[in-house]
Amino acid sequence: MTSQEVRLQFLNFFKEKNHKIVPSAPMVMKDDPTLMFTNAGMNQFKEFFLGNSIPKSKRVTDTQKCLRVSGKHNDLEEVGKDTYHHTMFEMLGNWSFGDYFKKEAIQWAWELLTEVYKIDKDSLYVSVFEGSDDDNLELDQEAYDLWKAIVPEDRIIMGNKKDNFWEMGDQGPCGPCSEIHVDLRSKEEKAKVPGASLVNQDDPLVVEIWNLVFIQYNRKANGSLEDLPEKHIDTGMGFERLCMVLQNVKSNYDTDVFTPLIREIETITGHKYGKKEETNIAIRVVADHIRAVAFAIADGQLPSNTGAGYVIRRILRRAIRYGFTFLETKQPFIYRLVNVLSERMGKAFPELPKNHQLIENVIKEEENSFLSTLEQGLVLLDSVIASSKSKTIDGEKAFELYDTFGFPIDLTSLILQEKGYQLDVEGFEKALKAQKDRSRAASEVSKDDWTVLQQDAEQEFVGYDTLESNVKLVKYRKVSSKKEGDQYQLVFNLTPFYAEGGGQVGDKGYLEAPNGDVVYIVDTKKENNEIVHFAEDLPKDVSGTFKAVVDKEQRFHTACNHTATHLLHQALREILGTHVEQKGSAVHSKYLRFDFSHFSKMTPVELRDVENFVNARIAGQLPFEENRSIPIKDAMEQGAMALFGEKYGDTVRTVRFGQSIELCGGTHVKNTADIWHFKIVSEGAVAAGIRRIEAITSEAAKEFFFKNNQMLFEIKDVLNTSQDPVKAVVSLQEENASLRKQVEQLLKDKAKGLKNDLIAELKDINGIQFLGKKVDLDAGGIKDLAFEMGGQVTNLFLLLASENDGKAILSCYISKDLASNKGLNAGNIVRELGKHIQGGGGGQPFFATAGGKNPSGIPAALANAEELVRATR
Repeated sequence: MTSQEVRLQFLNFFKEKNHKIVPSAPMVMKDDPTLMFTNAGMNQFKEFFLGNSIPKSKRVTDTQKCLRVSGKHNDLEEVGKDTYHHTMFEMLGNWSFGDYFKKEAIQWAWELLTEVYKIDKDSLYVSVFEGSDDDNLELDQEAYDLWKAIVPEDRIIMGNKKDNFWEMGDQGPCGPCSEIHVDLRSKEEKAKVPGASLVNQDDPLVVEIWNLVFIQYNRKANGSLEDLPEKHIDTGMGFERLCMVLQNVKSNYDTDVFTPLIREIETITGHKYGKKEETNIAIRVVADHIRAVAFAIADGQLPSNTGAGYVIRRILRRAIRYGFTFLETKQPFIYRLVNVLSERMGKAFPELPKNHQLIENVIKEEENSFLSTLEQGLVLLDSVIASSKSKTIDGEKAFELYDTFGFPIDLTSLILQEKGYQLDVEGFEKALKAQKDRSRAASEVSKDDWTVLQQDAEQEFVGYDTLESNVKLVKYRKVSSKKEGDQYQLVFNLTPFYAEGGGQVGDKGYLEAPNGDVVYIVDTKKENNEIVHFAEDLPKDVSGTFKAVVDKEQRFHTACNHTATHLLHQALREILGTHVEQKGSAVHSKYLRFDFSHFSKMTPVELRDVENFVNARIAGQLPFEENRSIPIKDAMEQGAMALFGEKYGDTVRTVRFGQSIELCGGTHVKNTADIWHFKIVSEGAVAAGIRRIEAITSEAAKEFFFKNNQMLFEIKDVLNTSQDPVKAVVSLQEENASLRKQVEQLLKDKAKGLKNDLIAELKDINGIQFLGKKVDLDAGGIKDLAFEMGGQVTNLFLLLASENDGKAILSCYISKDLASNKGLNAGNIVRELGKHIQGGGGGQPFFATAGGKNPSGIPAALANAEELVRATR
């Protein structure tokens, strides 16, 4: 049975059980502040479990793209080393929101596995929650009895809280679960050791394939449990493991989910899978990681240095370094796997073929960048080794390579072993732990339980029509973090405040009580389909009616910028071509940022044309037209543009200005004339094939023109001209260039004159021709002089110093043969001597420079250099 057939049979089985098949949510979380990535099938349904929304279908089924490489579920370092851990994986699931419960979930799971997929009943084991004294919970007798009617009791295993009690987080919906495990060992192995003893023991052939979660409790902030008003079913079956079982192989990587990728890796690298364990691990790492990275990019997350982008970059770099070290690939190759991946999975996930070229471009650029970093890291590691006084390399130095330059620690350890050194692992782990502790402390947030004042299933947003309204507080809680301190989260029965989403920032404003007391709203976000308002204080009387007022000025400027992004999107597609698609945006009150697909830097003419296009629509006074509830099919037929990586419901809101029509939930001006003017302030690359425009409108544009006009008059005053200042500046540049050439020639002549004098001053110390001297030259002149002397004098050790504008420069030149034979390193030497001038520096073993702010330390540095030479044998 092929993997495509496995997936289809699962969905069709539950469709016949009256489940609605729903598409996978994006793997990258857009508007959930509690998660970077979808890490479980239930993430997109959290609002239903929490009771914040009423589902349109009480029974659904899907296959969900998941990523587990951060936070509580972190399997990254296991991936590749075994045959069943993955970063990105598919989770097949069926769900009940207050409909059926344990009986149906258990019976249907058994029916699908044994009657549809025809898995041998004797190879299956099930586990049941044994209870927990900590939570005062007893054995899940209901689940036990249901299983006892299906399987022999010796195949029912008691599971502890760790394995058989599922929780959404530290707080929230949770409940016991039943896991289904399969024993894939041979008859001989089964006869020797019972499978029951290997369940949840990390045996690669006795693995969990399905988890049936019975959500019936709510975990409160104090750790106690309370019954939920409705009971839910949340199941998750590992697609890759199920394919392993049904295709009768012993490893997920031997299924047709991975074998096409593995064959392509073999072809590209010339290394065969199954021959050598370190090669096997490397190939598994690459085959797994390309899926995670490709799907993340397809869902809108580009590699970067922060947040979710950093996680994706880290996954990709792990694949690159395994290829670099064990598959001997010194050139980009992972991007070449995108074609195979797209062909195999594109039917189930059309976002892959749609973004095929973008994914390839981004991965190739990242590969080139990191391979360059690896080369740089090798040079730096050589420097660390050369400066080490023992055969154990300081763990903090290794951590600096890892943290600052991204050089992998296992590669550091491997190289050190090859060179006869060892790593201070304890020191590295200590430095790494300190960094993690700092990061954790900075981001840690504690939340009280919600204090519920009244039940309200859905908080209405009225902010499209009004900026103030009378509201009642539905619930509130206190939250504390190191970054923000103590705050309160407030949820109202209705609100005019727009919650951050779709790239647009959340509204600010205030809450006014009947007695005139004011509480300021500092931010508004959406969490689990609730609009949550952040305030630094809590109203004194939480039961009263309040007037909620949005900051009118900030909302207006934000609306100007949001409307401008729509017009900008239209302009780019008109001027650059219809290949342009929005890849991300940020809409603030002071500026807008717009990321889009395009293959080259925009020319000045193109930028001017885009500005003119947008400003023509502003001058055209186009009215705002919206449809707040239209079937998504109808909206798309009308030509509405959908945003990149967003998940839409059955009905959507469309926003139209003239010929520009987009699916959008944001706030906009009533007429394009309100924007006043649109001005691009920057355009540049974000990643391969992705460009970014930053622009301003309204008051920010007025301020921009005012400051530039003021600057122009100041420049005219400085130039003392009322004529064209550009011509005056060009004339100054030409004059300056001419004078610079004259100065450079004078300095070269001066250096040549010095050369013979300095050669005459050389001292022979232990066979080394040494000179330490202060000279009146700049850094360039010193370098030219040093290399000219090096061309005439063998075994030369030269330290030249200079002082300029109150700062000191030290330049060290060592003949290459001398550096090699005596183990001298100019970079290490100037770094140490730089301490005398309160500075630092570095460079190559034969030439390096240090700068500092204490010229009075130059004599000591020169003297110290001579002592070093005298001590060299």
